[in-house]
Amino acid sequence: MADKPNDLMEKLVSLCKRRGFIFQSSEIYGGINGFWDYGPLGVELKRNVKNAWWEDMVRRRDDILGLDASIIMNPRVWEASGHVGGFSDPMVDCKECKARFRADQLSLVTIAIGDDVLLTCGIETDDPNEAISRAKEKGNSKTRRKIANAGDRLNATVVRLDKAEEGTPQFCPSCDGENTLTEPREFNLMFETYIGAMQDSTAKAYLRPETAQGIFANYKNVLDSSRVKVPFGIAQIGKSFRNEINPRNFTFRSREFEQMEIEFFCHPDDADMWYQHWRDTRYAWYIEHGLTSDKLHLRDHEGSELAHYAAACADVEYEFPFGVSELEGIANRTDYDLGKHQEHSGKDLSYYNDETKERFTPFVIEPSGGVDRATLAFLCEAYTEDEAPDEKGEMQMRVVMKFHPRLAPIKAAVFPLVKKDGMPEMAHEIHAELRDAGLNVFYDEKGAVGRRYRRQDEAGTPFCITVDGDSVADGTVTVRDRDSLAQERIPATDVLAYIKERLG
Repeated sequence: MADKPNDLMEKLVSLCKRRGFIFQSSEIYGGINGFWDYGPLGVELKRNVKNAWWEDMVRRRDDILGLDASIIMNPRVWEASGHVGGFSDPMVDCKECKARFRADQLSLVTIAIGDDVLLTCGIETDDPNEAISRAKEKGNSKTRRKIANAGDRLNATVVRLDKAEEGTPQFCPSCDGENTLTEPREFNLMFETYIGAMQDSTAKAYLRPETAQGIFANYKNVLDSSRVKVPFGIAQIGKSFRNEINPRNFTFRSREFEQMEIEFFCHPDDADMWYQHWRDTRYAWYIEHGLTSDKLHLRDHEGSELAHYAAACADVEYEFPFGVSELEGIANRTDYDLGKHQEHSGKDLSYYNDETKERFTPFVIEPSGGVDRATLAFLCEAYTEDEAPDEKGEMQMRVVMKFHPRLAPIKAAVFPLVKKDGMPEMAHEIHAELRDAGLNVFYDEKGAVGRRYRRQDEAGTPFCITVDGDSVADGTVTVRDRDSLAQERIPATDVLAYIKERLG
């Protein structure tokens, strides 16, 4: 029987803590909502995601340059971009339980069998199927039994709170209190800080809510110093900060997160072509790195969804256990950003084409992805439960993280079968050779070899190399494949080439 989505998420979160992928930040002090720490395996996985992106999007292209802009910038940057005046969400509070929600993401759901209303409650979804699932959790035992017995007769009506008729009862999603929510008010999402000794309005600054504006502010510097020509792009990976009202879904929506982003500058007449290029390129990148299931989607925005500055936008979405959500957005931002910064700074940000003798403000195509969201998607996709033989040859359930080898935190593990007869010495030599070649490898000589395999399966290690008695005699070792469980005997001198060939 397949796991329920919540069950799968609970298993994944448990594994992430147990194996050192992700920890709650400041856990020994009770944690802090919306912040996460990456452990020894998690930091390697996340770094591999970033390295793969940088290698493919920057180093293997001739038209992309790198940048690392500061987290704190002149506050006028954020005034020009519109963040100071308009980067906010409508917020409501519950007067009873003090919970806080985004008003535009709250819905009222009514569960009924025909005209017989079983339950009305507030939830944070507009998906009727998810609404029914959530309502089952909220109802009392009698209501849950009726819902279970209703079958196809059950229906759900979901109305967004901000679109409900005046006088409609409001229900808090946390405590089900009726009419306990405050009126919506705007809540700015930027973290404020102060520069220097004085904490007054003249010293106010912000932690950046996105990396894009650092690229726009440096567009002219990169253009002049690197002698590049339009079309070209500027890439950046870096931390951003948003004071989210309701962080949720593990690392998916956090207050501190990392972005991998490109701003690609092109002639306005070529913008549609470059938009299509980046839309298709970024979608293909996720597929190439393991998100090959039917859980990955490329969704074009309807006209009503587009931001006021965008001519087109598409989202790369993934079906997480908690629902389909955005991994990356690809947008044609037109000349909006450069135009705004030119207006507010007084600096000329236009581009002059020496060949055509034309001056224009470039349009910008922006592929903007979340590192943490991508990492979470790769974790969800990799989590697998199957069966494998134990030391006695009996089939046992195992948990295995089937990462793409390029992303796997540990590339190979080396085991001596036993701690004697020259096996540890030979295993150490192989381990050192792989490590010195730049691979993250692990040496383990503790416990039965079957249990060592299981530990590496949970870490997502693609290959395990075992040194046994025959190895010392004939110079060969056994390489075991994580996914197929196939074992192959190869010369110890070929191990490095064997692993590198299969890492992708």
